[in-house]
This record gives sequence, C-alpha cells and structure tokens, in this order.
Amino acid sequence: MSDLRTHAAEIAEQFSDHLDVTDEEVEERLRNLVEEYRVPVEEARRSVVNSYLDEAGLEREELGRGGNEKVRLADIDQDEQWIDATAKVVELWEPRSDSVAQVGLLGDESGRTKFIAFETSDLPELEEGAVYRLGNLVTDEYQGDFSVKLNRTTSIEKVDEDIEVGNDAVTVEGALVDIQSGSGLIKRCPEEGCTRVLQNGRCSEHGDVDGEFDLRIKGVLDDGETVHETIFGRETTEELTGITLEEAQQMAKDALDTTVVVEEMREDLLGTYYRISGPELGRYVLADEVERLAEPADPEAVLIKARSI
Repeated sequence: MSDLRTHAAEIAEQFSDHLDVTDEEVEERLRNLVEEYRVPVEEARRSVVNSYLDEAGLEREELGRGGNEKVRLADIDQDEQWIDATAKVVELWEPRSDSVAQVGLLGDESGRTKFIAFETSDLPELEEGAVYRLGNLVTDEYQGDFSVKLNRTTSIEKVDEDIEVGNDAVTVEGALVDIQSGSGLIKRCPEEGCTRVLQNGRCSEHGDVDGEFDLRIKGVLDDGETVHETIFGRETTEELTGITLEEAQQMAKDALDTTVVVEEMREDLLGTYYRISGPELGRYVLADEVERLAEPADPEAVLIKARSI
C-alpha cells in the first residue's frame, strides 16, 4: 500500500496551510475507501480531496502550489496534474459560455494543446501571438485529448521571445473494423470544467449528475499491418455518419434505447476505408480531419476482423 502512503503525503501537503491534517489520517481515509468499499485509488483520492476542500472552504484551484515540473505540451499525459509551461498563444477562439474568459490554443516546440480560463479566475488576458511563462496550470482530459486550465493561482509572465510551434499531427488510413463501447450517443458531466463521460448516470468526480448529451465514435482502423485506435468528436462524428446530435437524441427517444444510435453507425460505417489526420495522444489518434477513401474493404474479411477484436 505504499501507493496510498504517497497519495496521502501529497494530499496532506496540499492542505498543510489550511487544515491540521496528518499523513496517517489521510491514509486511513484512503484505505477505508479502497479496501472497504472497493473504490479505485484515483477516485478515492478525488473523494478525499473534495471532502477536505469542503472542510477548508476552498476551491480546487486554490490548492495550486509552486515548484511544479516544467512540461512540454506534447508530453502531458495525466489528468489533474499541476504543471508549469512556456508557450505561445497560437489562436484565440470566441468563448461559447459567459463563464469562460478565454479559450484557444497554446503551442511550444513539441506541439499544441487547448487552454481555457474561466471568468472567476480573474486573470489578465493573453494576447494572440505572444509567448508566456505560465505557472500553476492544471491539466484536463477530454476524449483522450489533454488540455490545460488556467486558474486563480496561475502566474502569467509575458516574455520577449518567439517559439516555433511544432506539428504533432499524424495521418493514418485503413478500414474501420470496429466501433467500440462508449461510442454513439453518450452523456457527459455538466459541471463547469468537467467533461467526463458518465457511467450509469455517475461522474467519477462529481457523483450522480444530470448529464449533457454528446456524440463520439471510438473506432479501430486496420491498414492490414497495424491497427489504430481513433476518437471522433461530435463534429467529425456528425460529418462521418450524417447523424446530428439532435437526430441521435430523437432516435433514442423513439426507440427508448440509446444503443440504436451506435448500432446504426456500425451498420453504415464498418468496412469503409478512411484517411484520418490529427494529434496522437496515448494510444489514440484524435480525428481532426477525415477523408473517406474510394477503395472498399472486403466486407466478409472486415466482419471477421471486427468480431475477433
């Protein structure tokens, strides 16, 4: 259980300025959740942190701490990690919510990642094309894609230099041989800054919530030698299937079953060849651009392959 001791020490350190809590007390609470209630370690950690946040009357971003590891954007591979980075503001987008102050793309030599800053953080605005040293960023994960959130503790220092932003996109092609579970019409957590997919109406961080509908496909492309796991977000899923989110919701309502959406997708898409371009994160290629290829797959061979996965 050394892993629990490590988590406990980190949590106790986070709250050392706010609560009189020891490593042993935190470890006992973690152990109770993990051993008594069979809660996964990461979920147990979030639960304990949330309870201490309530006890201390704090927001999560107020736990930011200095001395974080400086991370290249393409190397981000954990959710809820505190990091420092030096990056260029590649592009700014128009926020779609009044709660969001700024949203856009940051870039460094390794690649690009999305960033978001909320109005409640009350931060100075970033300028498109400028380079900043950013401290106390928090990583976030969405559809296998990692992004960063600026928060109240984030330090922003504009620097007089330029960065040549790297291109982390890859291109793969092959027959779509499987559409995995977790595809089709799904629900996400509606809490601000959280986009986790709900499991049986429950968010792993926020518990039972009324989710918001979304569309995605978790697919497998086979080029004959290698398989590529690919995630299509809402826009590319709508483009690929011709089914809008509103139409998918109506299909599920008529059938009283959300699985009719993914079943129709499987029927229409399996066996078709595609060329997909996008960033490669972990084992997934995130489909930013999708091109349907003329060459068809052998339907029987494709179905045999799909059933074997």
